[in-house]
Amino acid sequence: MVRTRRIWVTAAAVLALAGGVSGTTAHAQQVLAAPESGGKLPPGWRIDDGRSAPELVWRSGRQVPMGDARVEFRSDGRLLGVPKPERDGHTFRLGLEAARTGDLKDLQVWSGGRRLDTRSPATTSPTPAALPPAPLPADPVDPGKPGRYRTTTGSYQLKSVRLPGFSVPVEMSAVVVAPTGISGPRPLALFLHGRHTTCYTPHGDDGEAAGAWPCPAGSIAVPSDRGYLRDQRLLASQGYVTVSIAANGINGQDWQAEDGGAQARSSLIRLHLAQWADWARHPQRAPRIVREAPRADLSRVLLIGHSRGGEGVNRAALDSLYPPPADQDGYHGAVRWHISGTVLIGPTVFGQNPVPDVPSLTVLPGCDGDVSDLQGEVYVDGTRAVSSGKALHSAVFVIGANHNFFNTEWTPGQAQAPAEDDFYDDGDHPDPVCGKHAATRLTADQQHRAGSAYIAAAARLFVAGDDKVRPLLDGSGRRAPSADPARVLSHAVGANRGAGFLPDGGVTVTGGRLCAAVDPAPARACLGQGAEGVSPHFAQWETGREAGRHAVALRWTSTGARTRVAVAQPVSLHGSKALALRLFVPPNSRGTKLDVSVTDTHGRKATLGRVGIDGLPGSDRTASYWAREVRVPLTAARRAGVDLRSVKSLDLSSRSASGQAWLMDAWGWRPGTPAVRAAALPRVDIGRLTVDEGDSGVRTYRVPVRVSGQGSGRVRVYVVDPATGEARDRLVTVRPGGHDIDIPIEVRGNTRYGTDVPYDVLVKAVHGAVVGSYRGGLTVRNDDPAPTVTVTPLADRVTEGEALKWRISLSEAADTDIATLFVPVPVSGPELSTKDVDPQWLAGTSGAEPDPERPLSKVDGLYLWLDVPAGRTSLDVTIPTVKDQVRESAETVSFQQTDDSDRPLPGGLVLTGTVLDAS
Repeated sequence: MVRTRRIWVTAAAVLALAGGVSGTTAHAQQVLAAPESGGKLPPGWRIDDGRSAPELVWRSGRQVPMGDARVEFRSDGRLLGVPKPERDGHTFRLGLEAARTGDLKDLQVWSGGRRLDTRSPATTSPTPAALPPAPLPADPVDPGKPGRYRTTTGSYQLKSVRLPGFSVPVEMSAVVVAPTGISGPRPLALFLHGRHTTCYTPHGDDGEAAGAWPCPAGSIAVPSDRGYLRDQRLLASQGYVTVSIAANGINGQDWQAEDGGAQARSSLIRLHLAQWADWARHPQRAPRIVREAPRADLSRVLLIGHSRGGEGVNRAALDSLYPPPADQDGYHGAVRWHISGTVLIGPTVFGQNPVPDVPSLTVLPGCDGDVSDLQGEVYVDGTRAVSSGKALHSAVFVIGANHNFFNTEWTPGQAQAPAEDDFYDDGDHPDPVCGKHAATRLTADQQHRAGSAYIAAAARLFVAGDDKVRPLLDGSGRRAPSADPARVLSHAVGANRGAGFLPDGGVTVTGGRLCAAVDPAPARACLGQGAEGVSPHFAQWETGREAGRHAVALRWTSTGARTRVAVAQPVSLHGSKALALRLFVPPNSRGTKLDVSVTDTHGRKATLGRVGIDGLPGSDRTASYWAREVRVPLTAARRAGVDLRSVKSLDLSSRSASGQAWLMDAWGWRPGTPAVRAAALPRVDIGRLTVDEGDSGVRTYRVPVRVSGQGSGRVRVYVVDPATGEARDRLVTVRPGGHDIDIPIEVRGNTRYGTDVPYDVLVKAVHGAVVGSYRGGLTVRNDDPAPTVTVTPLADRVTEGEALKWRISLSEAADTDIATLFVPVPVSGPELSTKDVDPQWLAGTSGAEPDPERPLSKVDGLYLWLDVPAGRTSLDVTIPTVKDQVRESAETVSFQQTDDSDRPLPGGLVLTGTVLDAS
């Protein structure tokens, strides 16, 4: 067992070293030298000997469904890494590679903003959740109504493809739904499902669904690609050719991809689009269903992605505009299509780098039990100020919707394979918002119908260019009647929004607080302590503290309290019809009212109007701190002679005695959807270099960074220091072909055993640039053999009351802790029992009590974790025994070294001792 203490690898980077995090590979950024107090890990946790490094292992008491959010191990609030899931659905392993000595404190398991290794204590008197908001006025256009065309359905299956980083080929199959009785080319809508179980055993129980690929004998593939047939039929009836592609081959392997499979999914999407482009030119070569369908118009493509499929769709749109590095990509042909827009349903956004110049709609399910932090909001917030801002980026919040029911093959009662409601609810203490019988919870059919309507709305706006449907998506407060009874709220950035007040852009706040979206310090964090639930706007990335993400926090205790947001450079609201603000208040709160005023650089001020905001229905398990869009007309400012070309500040004044609110941004707004043209931008991709440490000398290596495209832009770069875990960052201006991100790392060779040391580099777009591969770095690989471990008895035959003692020795010192795990095994003859050893030793080692008396080999959780510290060559281990008044024969105990699965290792090291009666 190895845990690194190495500190001699240093990064002499142009950037200061940044905080320790890991990505989707199963390795920890920091290894902590000892477990929690008393040497015991919490229940469910253990440390195993891995093949190349020790592994931190957590086993869940109940099966953890294969989902889209990443499972993360955390210690003392810090991200340790993303573990590899075992096929049993209960066990997760994280390789402990790299470099910080300390304690494994407060170990936790998180996924998508919710904790997995414990359940929140039940509230004895829960606060009743707010009722659903009143229905919004109906939009004159209802995109959820079926069109006039009949449809036909079929499928195709092509030869599987190999994608970079995956050892097993990925399937090229899809289900097609197309209109009939129509001539001429028709736009194409492509669906990509998310990460779900890949295989199941027919007629089996829920335990027989698995994430393997290819499917084991006796099991068949889960048909996740058939889960959007309702959506496909609706779009096909309206004249769209639709195709839903399968990606089980990616789902079964994406745990080993540093980006969670985003690049692989992009490659798969573009491989299918290339096929459709070929078939459009040579229809005689197409599969039968494609020949029967109208010709696909590849100049009008809508991509729809669910969960990790959403992140894949975003990456495909990016890669279609700004080509990725060839060695990272699975598609190498020309781009013969145009992505008109994307729909992202409950998406992940591990990279947090949305493509800025492709319009998008993000669907946020209010009861998402998988990606429960609703991190997909970053596809809206993360586009601000990155490019021209002409593309509309909309988010719709679907109250009462979960993650799975947008796909019928993930929905109980409709799916062929085992399926479940991803929002786990305690029957004894049902969630007041998302419990199965809550007034706000949608049924599966209600949810899917709402999803279909808003997918069709995006198609009608982004592809067909029908601006009459825009009020459903852009915060104008309209509803699609076909989605009833679902309550669907929207807000947006981009399109015809002009200049505005952006907390990330350098503002001064008085009477309020400029707060940090992600910061471990409660005094700086936007929500801080005491918040029930989380905010999608503040979804955490891979660093514990993140620069450049802010909001304005308002808290008042009297009527008329004023918060002023002043900009460094005046903004122009000229030509705008209204000021659009994105504000949120605590969930379940009602009646918050604020007066909105602006002041120009000449000191002229006008009160524009009053806005009212109610909180969304929420509980401590939901992400309901979500901004509503409210607008106030600029008429009063014009009447007051305010120079709207030169506005310097925005005031929000309370109209209630107390309350709190958060301002995300405010923009000049006017109706309409402008044409979008993607800007020529530089693209940044971080690679990973793996090198041997060598036996001597100092070598300098540089992290591979590729900047392609055109122009210049700014990105924020983080360099992770595995020795400290501290996070720092720096803004860098990048240009194609340049070496602006220069990260040299010095490696000193030696001949002593250690573990691999990874240096991770993270990058995020800020302005005038895009990012593809957002994480990479340098891994320094240990190239020295591990020392040999031996056991020498020091006192292996003692009288009761004395201590058994052995010495663990190494053939030579190592630069890491060398640890071995031993478990008790049955012996022939009388065995040492729980009443023969010191009760404090027994409790500290296993948490067990002496009663009832039982052999040590029958004690659950008893093991010896024997750790030789770095630089030392031996460790003595003792088992204290107790003297009793019972006459008995000699008793023996035997502890045997374990294998990777914590089972006794045949031929492994053994600690054997005998205790003689003292009477």
